Amino acid sequence: MNQQQKTWTASVIGASGYSGAELIKLLKRHPGIEIEALYAHTQAGKHFSELYPAIPCDKVFQTYEGQTDSDIYFLALPHGEALRLVPGLLAAGKKIIDLSGDYRLEKVDEHKHFYGGDKSPEAVLQYGMPELFRDEIVKSTAISNPGCYATSIILGLAPLFRGGMVGLEVESVNVTAISGISGAGRSAKTELSFSEMSGNMRAYKVGKHQHTPEIMQALGTSATEPSFRFVMTPMIAPYVRGIYSVLNVRLASPATMASIRELYAGFYADAPFVRLRNGVTEVSHVANTNFCDVSLAFENDGSLVIITAIDNLVKGAAGQAVQNMNLMLGFDETTALL
Repeated sequence: MNQQQKTWTASVIGASGYSGAELIKLLKRHPGIEIEALYAHTQAGKHFSELYPAIPCDKVFQTYEGQTDSDIYFLALPHGEALRLVPGLLAAGKKIIDLSGDYRLEKVDEHKHFYGGDKSPEAVLQYGMPELFRDEIVKSTAISNPGCYATSIILGLAPLFRGGMVGLEVESVNVTAISGISGAGRSAKTELSFSEMSGNMRAYKVGKHQHTPEIMQALGTSATEPSFRFVMTPMIAPYVRGIYSVLNVRLASPATMASIRELYAGFYADAPFVRLRNGVTEVSHVANTNFCDVSLAFENDGSLVIITAIDNLVKGAAGQAVQNMNLMLGFDETTALL
């Protein structure tokens, strides 16, 4: 029996949050996956359908106490929690996809600076961005799923840094990225209530967002010793899902739109979930999908403007996790995602 014919069992730890629920929705329609258990300590004893009636699933939330019965484990937990659980799952020989930032960064000092806490990862899991590391993901058993802002920004910039275009050099990148409220998670917070956010928009974590070192690492440099100037301003707006990123890029020498479009088209030729758009993309174009849309333009001063749109809960979290799982287990990359 080959991998494509096998039915794999999967469990989700942290299944009551928005990303966890999105995972359940995708796994329920996957032909090669059987959901074995859902873990959510604060919701233990409740049926999944009590929290999410729109998603047909009859499982009851349990408390995770080190169970290792499933073939693959998804961890959709707050930052810091996976550090406690991943070592045991690795020791048990389980396949793992961690949706938190606990295992994304190679440099311990960057992890401590941007994530805080007194515990750092003892190992770095394979970074799970299929468009950049497909071959490595196929051979991996444990994946660190990219962050949502990081996904939208890295996919917008990667061809410039990894596309091999001779003479192309980036001097600076200035990013304004806007997220829907679901990006902050399901926990009740006064500042995210309807009365606070309706008709409102605001920046947050300016100058120290935890996805910054992840972005720089994927582009071949680091947040502490950057090879180009990088400024990121994350913002939150009163819509539910989606990330809209506007990247203003200063190139060291002029380039034509034809050459840039050719670079991007070639780089993503085999990427089923990245779409190079002719017009300006919008959040509504990608909502509830695993696509990342990319639009390109030049300003009058010669700076390159890249606009990307993703659904933060799908391509920015659960959908990318399933995409990674498909590659790990030998399924077609798009299974359950189109």
